[in-house]
Amino acid sequence: PRCRRRWARATQTTEAGPTSSPRVLVPIADGSEEIETVTVVDVLRRAGAEVVVASVEDRKECVCSRGVTITADVLVTEVTGRTAQGWDLIAIPGGIPGAERIADCVRLHSTLQKHFMAGKPMAAICAAPAVCLEPKGFLEGFAATAHPAFVSELGGSLEEKSDYAPARVLVDTQIITSRGPGTSLEWSLCLVERLFGKEKAAEVAAPMVVQPLNAKPLVPLEWRMDYFPANK
Repeated sequence: PRCRRRWARATQTTEAGPTSSPRVLVPIADGSEEIETVTVVDVLRRAGAEVVVASVEDRKECVCSRGVTITADVLVTEVTGRTAQGWDLIAIPGGIPGAERIADCVRLHSTLQKHFMAGKPMAAICAAPAVCLEPKGFLEGFAATAHPAFVSELGGSLEEKSDYAPARVLVDTQIITSRGPGTSLEWSLCLVERLFGKEKAAEVAAPMVVQPLNAKPLVPLEWRMDYFPANK
């Protein structure tokens, strides 16, 4: 498959040592998917990124799609606008109506547009690729995936209509998309690799005891989603 690699990692090394940590914006709303939100914030912070969770609501507290309340660090109005500092990565969780509320946030749109035009990494998962990125034209010419319930809405270009949709995590140049809560850990580690490199992604994954996708049960009673333990 085609893979374009014209990007540069956000971190650089100088004679004095590494520069400041990559800055990541994670916008959330009422109805955002809580597993996807917490996972990407947690994993990127473990890697050393400066992650800012910004609410598009008029309050920091957001009630997620399954009733879990997440308190954002800031309101989106505090970190957007003409004088706002840029981001090394923007990662958008899914969930309905959360993804719709993020997509409809006028204040956030200009930040997303500026970020995209600068060629910086933009990530979305679950409903967000179809609801937030597709209507804004950010997926035009890029391969992308989304939640099975939304993947048919990725239709703006031949790349989107290709056979890339079944991928659990898909990377095409600056666009990084994934399918849902069950792929959020892989998606998040992919973002760590994007910002910090493969070694850092492996370093973060190791103590989390991340299971390889093709791992086989190690003992007779070990549970797997597609494997029924043998009863003694």
